[in-house]
Amino acid sequence: MLFSTPQSRSPRQGLLPLVAITTSLAAHVAAAEIAPHELPSYHYGAPIRVECMNRSSETGEHVETPAHEIQWNPFPICEETKAPLEFNYGIETEQNCTIPMIDDPFFHLLEFYIHSDAPLTCRLPARPPPQVEIVGEKPHVTEYIPLVFALAGTLQLSHMHISTHMNVLLHSTPKHHLHKKDSGVLDSATAYSTSPLTHMEGSSTRRLVIGDPLPLQFSVRWFPTPELPRVEGKVEWQGMGGHIYASTVFYALVSFGAGVCVSSVWFFGSVLPQRLKGRSLGGATPLGYGVGVGNGWGYQPGKRAD
Repeated sequence: MLFSTPQSRSPRQGLLPLVAITTSLAAHVAAAEIAPHELPSYHYGAPIRVECMNRSSETGEHVETPAHEIQWNPFPICEETKAPLEFNYGIETEQNCTIPMIDDPFFHLLEFYIHSDAPLTCRLPARPPPQVEIVGEKPHVTEYIPLVFALAGTLQLSHMHISTHMNVLLHSTPKHHLHKKDSGVLDSATAYSTSPLTHMEGSSTRRLVIGDPLPLQFSVRWFPTPELPRVEGKVEWQGMGGHIYASTVFYALVSFGAGVCVSSVWFFGSVLPQRLKGRSLGGATPLGYGVGVGNGWGYQPGKRAD
């Protein structure tokens, strides 16, 4: 027979396949929502590469790709690492990046940066790229947070003075951890020069002409939340890695020892003699001299022991 007559079934039996399909779809959707490849995060110490907007050295305008998108290039090569500038997630450090030589186009870009006609606009990936990609699904689109380097200095006719020391502040944001080793994602960042008006010898301001190297110094600090630290309040300055070092413990121990020594000298040299003055400690101790009782050595003056 090509066709069979369907047998009558109870309503409960008819709902069982529907329930099974619904449960399967719900499990599939839930698994898709919490898939690790959809929630990538930085681990502590992970490198974060810096990319900067490509600008014209003649006009300062940004350069576009053939697809009419802004063109981003890696940060210039650092002499110390032979690689573009990068930061490490959660690690606070003093970091140097010397650009070997400033050519004529880059010198003119620095003029734009210092005059704030065109900022040194860079970006950082908010999340690392996923390790796994599923065939048939839309590829992961990297999200970026802006990082503007506010270079400061003064321009002269034949040269410029530029502050080479910069503070870099990076904010992280907490996330739901799928793994214990997950750290989080970037929330915001900024960087700015310090003491740009100080031109004295030994300061961070450097006289720069075409052909000179540009030694940049970065003081990198991390905030575990998007909020700024406050002296009084819920948010305190802790950083990502803490601020307790061996030198801190050493100075604390030295201070404690010095305090104990000073207190001991003051007590035994001033407090204790004042309390013992005019008191007798008995006949068998040389401290009290046994006034009215003895001379402090166990016998009374003027009497001989038989």
